[in-house]
Amino acid sequence: MPLRLTVYHGRTLSTLIDRSGGLRFKSCTSRHLGATFQTTETHPKKYKTIDDLSGPSLATTVYWLFVKGYSVKSHAMQIEHKNIYGPVWRSRFGPFDVVNVASADLIAQVIRQEGRYPIRTELPHWKEYRDMRGQAYGLHVDEGPEWYRMRRALNPKLLKLPEVSRYAPVIHQVVGDLLQRIEKLRLRSGDHATVSDLASELYKFGFEGISSILFETRLGCLQDEIPEDTLKFIAAVGDMLTLSEIVLFLPLWTRKVLPFWKRFVQAWDDLVGVAQRLIDRKVAEIDVQMQAGKPVEGMYLTHLLSSDKLSLREVYISITELLLGGVDTTSNTLSWTLYHLARDPASQDRLYQDVTSVCPGRQQPSSEDLTRMPYLKAVFKETLRMYPVVPGNGRLTLENEVVVDNYLFPKKTQFHLCHYAVSHSESEFPDPECFRPERWLREEVEAYQHHPYSFIPFGVGVRACVGKRVAELEMHSALSRLMQHYEVQPVDGAPTIEPKTRTLLIPSKPINLRFIPRASGGREGVAKSP
Repeated sequence: MPLRLTVYHGRTLSTLIDRSGGLRFKSCTSRHLGATFQTTETHPKKYKTIDDLSGPSLATTVYWLFVKGYSVKSHAMQIEHKNIYGPVWRSRFGPFDVVNVASADLIAQVIRQEGRYPIRTELPHWKEYRDMRGQAYGLHVDEGPEWYRMRRALNPKLLKLPEVSRYAPVIHQVVGDLLQRIEKLRLRSGDHATVSDLASELYKFGFEGISSILFETRLGCLQDEIPEDTLKFIAAVGDMLTLSEIVLFLPLWTRKVLPFWKRFVQAWDDLVGVAQRLIDRKVAEIDVQMQAGKPVEGMYLTHLLSSDKLSLREVYISITELLLGGVDTTSNTLSWTLYHLARDPASQDRLYQDVTSVCPGRQQPSSEDLTRMPYLKAVFKETLRMYPVVPGNGRLTLENEVVVDNYLFPKKTQFHLCHYAVSHSESEFPDPECFRPERWLREEVEAYQHHPYSFIPFGVGVRACVGKRVAELEMHSALSRLMQHYEVQPVDGAPTIEPKTRTLLIPSKPINLRFIPRASGGREGVAKSP
């Protein structure tokens, strides 16, 4: 059976590979490569195989991870290995045999051949936990038509702009609570300006924001007395993400002598338990309304429960995963953004002008207002370029063989897409270690055409992040209003903070910033109650 392949972008390379190894090309062009390819059936091409790839040995990988210290900075190891082995290399660790891809052009080739039901990475330990607890698999574990059915049920209320815009009023309430929280914390500090460990506060904001949408209720995560379940969930997220990589690589026999599997299970029990209690509360509220003959109205969870597209077991695990993904994306990205703005007064001033030109003073920006703030969007794009939430993503090809850079890979090849290495490539983004939002503005001299697959912070295609639009609404609303109220500055003697890998990319140290109130019409003065 022939296989159709496509390569980046503008034209299609219609390649027919039959099982005898023959190869036929239709003539085509590649705009990115600036070349024309032509061949005929009489000149079949011989591809290289996975065995022809270079890469570190198992011993070398262990040395890099545990002696050189790259176990907590695997994002940086992408760049180092790309420099050593080129844009495609093979790595083996334990039972895993992975093809690493660190070129935008080649990442595009992988994704365009991923099939109808793409799989990121097999997570056997997640699957084992859910089998053990009798849970549904959810988006991260399920595959094929079942995965697609769940994804279609979750999509409409999260990805359609008109639907997401309906969440703006509740998000603005949450942002208002964040501003009050920042004001309290800075006034309690010794200099009446510093907010310590900003990321932890933004984590609570992220949890309150996504919870207010998913559960249609406020949890009070930004109050002085934080709900016990909120603290339990936040702690469990950190434990699960840290332990997930450890458990995945350790042999099964170690579970009897090491505590990691037991702690991993407990973390998941806490995550699912918190979500399940919140869902059960909403189910009880709906039952009371129905018994009283009242119309049942609500946004996300009510819609999900009343649509009958997912079972209650599937709702439990889907909501847990949405909480898990939504909190980290918002909190980490906002933390890095404020960290860089504090160190770049010119960019911060430009952002302040961008916000106040659309919403003078402290006028609350609407969803439409936010779309008219190009520098605000550029700031977040630059942050996500420098600190992608997930530094690398996976693709496991089950349906077909894949051709990448003159290599023919068999079915069931696990690819690792090295987004961090690509978004920090000098060829794609000059001065990649510099925070430069202007590179994303079309009218700027610095603006240029980068490869579209060099920057895909939320993924592409049917596997794109389901919560992308909600995360953008939360982050844009929060940053625009923070800029209206405060100028942010680094604390005296503040160290440079590098990222570290904990499945996701997070700050390696607490971020402490000074929040200086702006007058309602200018840069100085004492902020009134937010």
